[in-house]
Amino acid sequence: MKKLLYLPLIAVASTMSMTAADITSPDGNITVDMNVVDGVPLYSMEYKDKAVIKPSALGIELTDGDDLMNGFEIVNTSASSYDETWQPVWGESRDIRNRYNELLVELRQPSTERYMNIRFRVYDDGMGFRYEFPLQDNLVYFIVKAEHSQFAMTGDHTAWWIAGDYDTQEYSYTESRLSEIRPLLEASICDNVSQTLFSPTGVQTSLQMKTDDGLYINLHEAALVDYSCMHLNLDDKNMVFESWLTPDAVGNMAYLQAPAKTPWRTVMVSDDARDMLSSNLILNLNEPCRYSDTSWIKPVKYIGVWWEMIGHGKQWSYTFDLPSVKLDSLDYSKTKPHGQHPANNDNVKKYIDFAAEHGFDQVLVEGWNIGWEDWSGKWKDYVFDFQTPYPDFDIEELNRYARSKGVKLMMHHETSSSVRNYERHMQAAYDLMDKYGYNAVKSGYVGNIIPRGEHHYGQWMNNHYLYAVTEAAKHKIMVNAHEAVRPTGLCRTYPNLIGNESARGTEYESFAGNKPSHTTVLPFTRLQGGPMDYTPGIFEMNMKKVNPHSAGNVNSTLARQLALYVTMYSPLQMAADVPEVYNRFLDAFQFIKDVAVDWDESRYLEAEPGQYIVAARKAKGTDDWFIGCTAAENGHESELVLDFLDKGRKYEATIYADAPDAHYLDNPQAYTITKKKVTAKTKLKMKAAPGGGYAISVKPL
Repeated sequence: MKKLLYLPLIAVASTMSMTAADITSPDGNITVDMNVVDGVPLYSMEYKDKAVIKPSALGIELTDGDDLMNGFEIVNTSASSYDETWQPVWGESRDIRNRYNELLVELRQPSTERYMNIRFRVYDDGMGFRYEFPLQDNLVYFIVKAEHSQFAMTGDHTAWWIAGDYDTQEYSYTESRLSEIRPLLEASICDNVSQTLFSPTGVQTSLQMKTDDGLYINLHEAALVDYSCMHLNLDDKNMVFESWLTPDAVGNMAYLQAPAKTPWRTVMVSDDARDMLSSNLILNLNEPCRYSDTSWIKPVKYIGVWWEMIGHGKQWSYTFDLPSVKLDSLDYSKTKPHGQHPANNDNVKKYIDFAAEHGFDQVLVEGWNIGWEDWSGKWKDYVFDFQTPYPDFDIEELNRYARSKGVKLMMHHETSSSVRNYERHMQAAYDLMDKYGYNAVKSGYVGNIIPRGEHHYGQWMNNHYLYAVTEAAKHKIMVNAHEAVRPTGLCRTYPNLIGNESARGTEYESFAGNKPSHTTVLPFTRLQGGPMDYTPGIFEMNMKKVNPHSAGNVNSTLARQLALYVTMYSPLQMAADVPEVYNRFLDAFQFIKDVAVDWDESRYLEAEPGQYIVAARKAKGTDDWFIGCTAAENGHESELVLDFLDKGRKYEATIYADAPDAHYLDNPQAYTITKKKVTAKTKLKMKAAPGGGYAISVKPL
C-alpha cells in the first residue's frame, strides 16, 4: 500500500470540565454531538439537519466492580482532521480517500478514579466511534459482561435483516419494519449444523435500513480484533438498538488489558442508496497494511471440484465401509471405494485441463484428504490431519500436472470446527502447501466449536481466525475462510485475507434456498465489511437434472449469474458450475473468462436494497469496463448512460441479457448476446427479467 497524501493531525480544542462537544463531517452534512447527562455518556447524529440517531447512551458493564456506564464527567476533548489517499493491494478502486474529522472525548469516573475515552471519526458518508482505555492504575485487567452502545432510531424504519446468532449468518434476509422483527423472526430461521440464537428481536450487522423520508442508514462495526462480534438487540417499543456481544463458554463477552480499545461501531447514512455501496468507511477505520511485501498476494479466478458434491450429490468421502474413523489407525487399503469420490486423479486433471484452456488461475479440490467418512456433527476433536491424501488423490503428481499447465491447485482445510485440532496441525499443513506450491487455502468451520462451549463469533474464535491469517502470511498463503465471523474491513490490514463466506452463499441455490432478492441485499449488508466468496456462475438451474434428490431450481437466470461477477465484488471469484455444463454454453461462459477480479474504478449506477443493483467497474490496468445488473422478483428496467467512458473514444459492447421470455422460475436459461458500438454519449435501454439481470463487457476499439 502506498500513501499518496497525508495531512497531520491538528489539535483544535481542549477544554476541562466540559459537559458537551460536537464535530461535523468534512463536507458539513453530518453532525455528531457528545455530552454527559447525569453522569451518562450520550451521543446523537444528524445528516443534513435530519436526525439519524437520537440521543443514545454509551457504556461498558463489567463482571466485577463498578461498571463503566455512569458517574462520568468530561475532563478533556480534542478535535483533529485527517486526509490521505491510499492504494489497496486489491480492491474496487485503485485509490481510496480517507478523510475525516475526529473528536476524542476523555471521561473520568471520580468515584473510582478510572478513565475511559470515546473517539469519534466523522466522514462524509458516516461515522465510527470506539471505546479506549488508557494505561491507568485503577483499570488494568477487566472482563466485559456487556457493552451497552445504543443506536436510538427516529422511527419504525424498513430494514433488511437476519436473525441474531452466535454461530451462523447463513439465513435469508427479511425485509420488514423494525416493529415486525419480533413476529417474523422465528419464521426467518432455517436449520444449520451450528446455531445459537439469543433474542426474539436480535439481528446481525451489517444492518441496512431506510427511513420513510428517504434516508439510508447502515449499522455495522469495523476492525474487529481481540473482541467479540457485535450483534444488535432491538427494544421494539422505543425503536432503540443496543449492542449485544457474543459470549464465551462461561458467559463473558471480552477480556481486556489496558491500554485497550474496542472495535469501531459504525453508522453510515445517505439519501442515495448508491452511496451505501460505494462507501469505504469500514476499510478506512482499519489500520494500514501490516506487510512490507505484498507482491505474493494476487486476486484469483478459479474453478473447482465442489459443485459436484454440493449440487450433484457426490461424496467428499472415499468409502462407505467406515462408520467410525480414527486417523492414527486408519488403513484405506482394507476398504472398498464407493466410486462417488470426485476428488480423484482423473477428474481433477479434467478440471486442470479446463482451467488451462480457459485461462483460470487455480483449481480448488475439496475432499482430497482422509477423514471425510466421519467428520461432521459429532464434536470430534482429532478429525483431520490436513496432510494425508486419499489413495485416489496423488498430491505430488496433480500439483506437477497443474504446474505444467500453468495452473495452481487451491488447498482446502475443513476444520469441522475442531479449532484446537486445526491449530495442532496448522504449521505442518502450511509446510505441506509450501512443499507443493499451493498459495491459497479455503478453510471451513462447519459445526460446533471445539473448545466446546465457544461460539463462532466470540473473542477466542476471532483471535483464531486472525492467527490463521497471520501465520499463513509467513508462508505467503492467501486465506478464504468459510463459516468464520463476518468481515469488518481487516482485509486492509491483512490483505492475504482475500475472501470469506460468512453468509448464505450459492450452495443454498442447490436446493432453491436463496430468494431472488438475496443478491440485491448482500452488497448492502454482508459485503460492507469485505468481499464474499459467493461462488456464482451456475448455468444449470434445474437441479433435478443433475441430482434427482434435489429440492428444486436455482432462483436466478443465467444472465444474472454472469452479472454477479460485477455486482458481488470479490478479488476471489469462482466459476462454480462443472465443465460439462459450461461446455454447453461457451458463448455465455466467455463473459466469465473476460471479467476482471481487480479494479481501478467502480461506479454504482442504480441501486435499491431488495430490488436491484447496477454496477460498472473498470478493470485494473486496462481501459475495459464491465457492467452488471442483479434484480429481484420484479425485474428491473434501466437506461444506462455510459458517460464514464473516455470522451471521444469508441468501444465495442458485448451485451449478455435475459431473453424477452426469460424468468427465473420457468425459463432461466433464455439469454441473448449482442454486440454494438458505443461511446460516452450512448444510452442503453436494458431489461432484467424477474430474478434476472444482465452483464456487459465494454472494450475500446
